[in-house]
Formats: sequence, structure tokens, C-alpha cells
Amino acid sequence: MYEEEQRPDHGPLAGFTVGVTAARRADELGTLLQRRGAAVMHAPALRIVQLADDSELLGATKELIRQVPDIVVATTAIGFRGWVEAADGWGLGDDLLARLGGARILARGPKVKGAVRAAGLTEEWSPSSESMAEVLDRLLEEGVDGQRIAIQLHGEPLPGFVEALREGGAEVVGVPVYRWMPPEDIAPVDRLLDATVSRGVDALTFTSAPAAASLLSRAEERGMLPEVLEAMSHDVLPACVGPVTALPLQSRGIDTIQPERFRLGPLVQLLCKELPGRARALPIAGHRVEIRGHAVLVDGDLKPVPPAGMSLLRALSRRPGWVVARAELLRALPGSGRDEHAVETAMARLRTALGTPKLIQTVVKRGYRLALDPAADTKYADA
Repeated sequence: MYEEEQRPDHGPLAGFTVGVTAARRADELGTLLQRRGAAVMHAPALRIVQLADDSELLGATKELIRQVPDIVVATTAIGFRGWVEAADGWGLGDDLLARLGGARILARGPKVKGAVRAAGLTEEWSPSSESMAEVLDRLLEEGVDGQRIAIQLHGEPLPGFVEALREGGAEVVGVPVYRWMPPEDIAPVDRLLDATVSRGVDALTFTSAPAAASLLSRAEERGMLPEVLEAMSHDVLPACVGPVTALPLQSRGIDTIQPERFRLGPLVQLLCKELPGRARALPIAGHRVEIRGHAVLVDGDLKPVPPAGMSLLRALSRRPGWVVARAELLRALPGSGRDEHAVETAMARLRTALGTPKLIQTVVKRGYRLALDPAADTKYADA
């Protein structure tokens, strides 16, 4: 985690806008991002059916009480705890724990181990990698022919996991601890998609594969999937909590970033590294100017800039030091018309926001240019 004294006052994510698609733990993720300076746009792409209301979970629980499993694979702490709590609510808690106590329990990671032990049970083994692939490898190496295996599902796809166990001769019972459903209010998702296409967000975070799949599905419904994929391929950074979460994006040819540890904290730390590293930094008029999503750092000072001003600044920075004509800058303005006076108005506001007017030079009858330092002219001549 970032220590307070190691961070700039404005935070490493200041000036960036991050989209959050999570339904569960969205507040926690949003708080972590905001503490590091990010503006957060929350659009839950899914909602979760409450455990106690889920008839599929009730049916799976009764089946496992009726016929004891040989092996239980616990995949998430919240899911395992929720399963036990739901069983208690149905009056089946003691029976379930008694059956699970007679099975070999494999826990995917340390948080799951804690949940298993809190229920009065003991896991036989847990992989240090927290990887379901390692769990699968261990089961297949030991042999699963004739084994009855209960797998706690958690809304994520488990590619090939169940199929591989069944091919090995196992009887597999899926335990759906919660189910994903479309959000009741789709408007926030639509706003996030619009912001993605317009580059109003700098990164999108995904903490579940169903959320990623749901966002892409909604984009397809609206006829904007190509534009969304284009944005995520170049300008909007997709950040996933782990490789399973990334699968729906990767199937569309989208590369993602993922932390080594599949947790929210490491995900935010990775964004703190990646987003500033992608920002354009230029030596202009004796100042270091770093262009971020909705703000600019001038010698380390954060300068919020209106959207129109950011559009002009990005257009100028694509060819730093070169004159950019007013007509070209007009095309860069969001919702621009034909009046080049709009460029002058937006430019005046941009200069005011930057607080250093000499950063941008007016070239009479031609346009505007960034006042790139002479020593940098050669470096950026072909930018």
C-alpha cells in the first residue's frame, strides 16, 4: 500500500477518471481510488441475487446433505460464509456442516481458509498461488474417478474446470452461492459506455468476468461495441483483478493489466503505476507539463482543466511545437460547430486553467502551438 508520506499531496491518480463496474465491494474499490486522487465513475454492470432467495442454492444444499460429497472446493470467502448463513436461515445449517465435516475440503486461498475455519471446519489443502488451475492440477494428479465433488461457484466462469473433472470420472455438483443478474437501472452503465467512447474515462476496472461480459453485451445492444473496443484497445486502460475476470475482454482481442495478487489493493496500486506512466509529459516554456485525463500537472501542481480545454491540449500535444490550425482545433472540440470563435473561447479558458499563459503561443493567422523548449524540438519533431 502507498504510505501517506510517499505520495504527492494530490495523489498518484489525480487528474484521472476511473470507471468501476463492480456491484460487490464497489464502495471499497471506489474509496481506494479516491484516496489516491482519482475521480470515480461507478456503474454496476450487474446485481447479485441474495443467497437466501436463491432456489438453486437451496436445491444444491439439500442434494449434498442427502448424498455426502467426497471433496468440497471452496472458492471465495464471502461465498462460503454466505452459503453457511443461507443454510442456517433454511434450518439446514447443522446438517450441512456435518456433511462438509466428513469431506476433504480444498480452499482456493487464505481468505477462504479463514471462512472455512470460522465455520468450525478444517481445510485439507490450499494452493499458495490462490489459483483454481493449481487446484484442478492437484485433483487430477490424485485421480477423481468415482469421486463426488462439490464446487462452490461464485459468479465467475471456471473455464474447463468442471469439464476436466467430469472427463476424469468425477461426479460434479455445482453450488451457486450467488447469481448475477442485469442491473435494475441500466442508465449508469450507458453513461459509462458513452464516457468510454468519448475518452471521458482513463481506465475501466473489472472485478468479475460477468461484469465485463455484461458491459460488452450492453455495448453491443446499443450498437457501439466497435467504438468501445477501439477505446479500450488504445486510450482507455482495462484493469482486471485477475486472469479469469479478463477472459470476456481477451476473447474480444482486448489486452488488460492485472496485479500479481488478485486483490483490490494490488489492483489500485497497479493503476497508480500504469496511468501516470501513460500520461504525456513535455518540457514547455521552461516547465514540465504532464497531460492527464481531466487535469494537467504543471511542475507537479495539479491544474483541473475543462473538457473543451483538454481536447485542445491533446490536439496540440500530438504535434508538440508545431502550429495547429484553428480549423483542426475546432474539429477536436466536443460538439463543435463551424465558428472558430469557439476555439478562441476554449483556448482562453484553457490558459486560465493552466495558470501559465506562455505555455501556449498564438501564431497570428495560423493557429496555436505549444511553446516546446528548444532543446526538445528535435526529439518531438516527428511525434
